[in-house]
Amino acid sequence: MHIQNIGALEFSNFANRHPLSNFYQTVNYAMLMAETGYDYDLIGLVNDDNEILAASLILLKPIGIKSFYGYAPRGFLIDYDNPVLLKVFTEELKNYYSEKNVIFIKVNPNIIIGNINNDNFEITYNENKNIVDILTLNGYKHLANNLYFEAQLPRFNAIINLPLCKPNEFSKNTKNKIKKGLRKGLTFEKVTKDEINIFYNLMKNKKDNSEYYYQDYYTVFEKDDAIDLFLVSINYEDFLQNSQYVYNEEANRNTILNNKLADKGYEKVINAKMHSDKVMLSYKNDIMEATKGITDNKKEYIAGALVIRHNNMASIIFSAYDKKYKRFAPNYFLHYNLIKYYQNDMKYLDLNGIVGNFESVDNPYYGLNRFKLGFNPHLYEYIGEFDLIINQKSYENLLYNGVLSKTFDKKDILKDND
Repeated sequence: MHIQNIGALEFSNFANRHPLSNFYQTVNYAMLMAETGYDYDLIGLVNDDNEILAASLILLKPIGIKSFYGYAPRGFLIDYDNPVLLKVFTEELKNYYSEKNVIFIKVNPNIIIGNINNDNFEITYNENKNIVDILTLNGYKHLANNLYFEAQLPRFNAIINLPLCKPNEFSKNTKNKIKKGLRKGLTFEKVTKDEINIFYNLMKNKKDNSEYYYQDYYTVFEKDDAIDLFLVSINYEDFLQNSQYVYNEEANRNTILNNKLADKGYEKVINAKMHSDKVMLSYKNDIMEATKGITDNKKEYIAGALVIRHNNMASIIFSAYDKKYKRFAPNYFLHYNLIKYYQNDMKYLDLNGIVGNFESVDNPYYGLNRFKLGFNPHLYEYIGEFDLIINQKSYENLLYNGVLSKTFDKKDILKDND
């Protein structure tokens, strides 16, 4: 058995059938990363009959002086429970890349090791946790378990089982926010690459990526019809009609409370009347805002998402909303409609990363967790990140000189996603 480069078609045929198949381990993703400064190999472990036993996309980038590091996003496509196969693959991998001056290969396998209880956040681990020991015995350095988003990919994910998803099981806050989006006249639509610039304008305050980055994402995955772009806008006619309706309903309620107040003046009635006055003022402001929107004849895009489909899973890769319209609850409306859109065609919707600090309100991602957990997803812990060290001395030098921490330091803080 030996490692060799394999063709794109060979790789795709093997990768798409593999139990650990994921969109990171695709030719499309390789082409995307090539646009961002990586070289890449599509490698396979083949036997004497030229049968592929394991494979991986390996991204390559310079680090240090005349050296490189490799990255296998979401891990190798291999049976990690087969220690003999893993040992041979690892040895051949080290031999193959030592000749290419690769110091280490970073790996974060697509392996779930734990299910997280949505109520008490206790983690029930499965037999996959033993793979940590198998990898360690084969020379993989298990990096610190990241609580937040320090690693290349999240260690914790929220995934919705679409056929079993029931909106009545969403949190009370989530259901109320969805209703608010409907009342505010929000509209959900699938759009084309021509609207990437609109999506970029939503994303630019959240990520430093250029507009071309999202265009490349779309172009690469569009070749296999594997990407969707969605936008949420305000329909001011619906907004006005809905606002007038709820205003009139509240006005009738306010009149009844006013009559009760004149008759009895109970403290409970007084409080209800004060609340009703406040609600009416809010609805009146909505009517004025909607009327102005109609008069100005404008279309306001306030949220969007870029989604990749791979096998039976749709994954939300990027999503953003205009914080000026946070009171419209556009992010809740967006994700609710994504669930509805994919519910009949896909099995899973990956809401993407959450963090392992579930209960502390001091957690900078508390709002992000609260938002995603409101849709009652399944919560999973992945196995984490490893470095397969190929050149120990060079690796230690990179570690000592701070090159590793500088190269892989992630500073993204995704606040205000609730």
